[in-house]
This record gives sequence, structure tokens and C-alpha cells, in this order.
Amino acid sequence: MADQRWWHSFEEDHDDVAVYRPDGFDFPPARGRRGIEIDPDGSVVELGLGADDVPGRRLLESTGSPTLEIVHRGDERIEVRLR
Repeated sequence: MADQRWWHSFEEDHDDVAVYRPDGFDFPPARGRRGIEIDPDGSVVELGLGADDVPGRRLLESTGSPTLEIVHRGDERIEVRLR
């Protein structure tokens, strides 16, 4: 699957699982959303907002960083858990 951006649908989070929806999803209004990008090689980049609401990127899965467990992955929804 090609790399794709997924945005946090925090309204749908449950238990310790975070829900993400793909680019183009019709979200309700929110002041910024964090996201993830899953590259074809399996690396995950976090898309977030800085102190001034400026978008930023950081590699999420690397040595010493949290592990991302994909609990569910479909075309319209990804559910993840940080470990």
C-alpha cells in the first residue's frame, strides 16, 4: 500500500486505542489534528502541530521511541495503540 496520511479522529478513540481517518475524511471542526504517515517501507512519521500551530514531522518508530501497534487497518479507518 502506498504511503498515505491519516488524521487523528479523537472523537472516535476508545479504551487505549487511537482512531485515524484518511485524507479527505469529513471531520467535524477541530483546532488542528495530529496525524501519521505510513511509508511503504513500514516507517511511521508523526504529523503534528508545534507551539505556534505550525505543522511538523517526526519519525515515530525509531530506536528509543514508542512502538506503534496497528490494531485494525482498513481503507477508511486505522486503529493504533502506542506501547
